[in-house]
Amino acid sequence: MIKTFLHKTFSVLIAFLVLFSTMSFTVEKHYCGDNLIDVAIFTKVDNCGMDMESIAASNLEKKHCCKDEIEVVKGQDELNKTSFEDLQFDQQLFLSTFVYSYINLFEGLPKQVIPHKDYSPPNLVADIQVLDQVFII
Repeated sequence: MIKTFLHKTFSVLIAFLVLFSTMSFTVEKHYCGDNLIDVAIFTKVDNCGMDMESIAASNLEKKHCCKDEIEVVKGQDELNKTSFEDLQFDQQLFLSTFVYSYINLFEGLPKQVIPHKDYSPPNLVADIQVLDQVFII
């Protein structure tokens, strides 16, 4: 019981490890001055309300105090994908022989014939002697 539970748990953990190692994402941070305003992983960051367009429209030549940092976390792009044709001949021969012998290792059970499968049972009729409680002694 515990062995199967541990096996399934490790299988799920390894599957998530492969999933997250190949996934890439970006982390966006918005600073207003030295204060961190917002951090977003899969969406756009919310700004503090001091847009670049509003500053440029007011014709002020002041330095903009807000900055955005974008950090890209790249996942693994190159996975080794091999096909059957990439194997050497002796490896192909071993693999095909192993698969053929493993498939033929198990024999199927013969189909069981159930003669009364389509037979419907008769309607049950109440037992009169039991209903009247009359028994022969």
